Amino acid sequence: MKKSDEEFSREAKTQFDESVDQLDAATLSTLNQSRHRALAELHARPTQWLRWVPAAAMATVALLAVMVILPDPANNRTMPADITDMEILLGEDSIEMLEDLEFYEWIDMLEEENDVG
Repeated sequence: MKKSDEEFSREAKTQFDESVDQLDAATLSTLNQSRHRALAELHARPTQWLRWVPAAAMATVALLAVMVILPDPANNRTMPADITDMEILLGEDSIEMLEDLEFYEWIDMLEEENDVG
């Protein structure tokens, strides 16, 4: 049969109290000193983490500044500047002309020189 939670809790407390009553004075003193040290550390800890608050605040401000200053990459979807290469590949023109790209670049260069001069 299962015991109820209250009965179990009552029995556990009774057994614990009996085991504490059977401890000698040296063990009780050591436990008491350890308890006081733990409580002292517990009260001293808030000051340790408080020294990190300014650094965390500065890091947060820096992160927010970067997020505000830099453009959103999701909204910055621009097409590549040289779309003509893609047009050549997807176009219906013959791929054979790609073999002589240097020739076509030379022709473009000559046309640019003639326009300037």
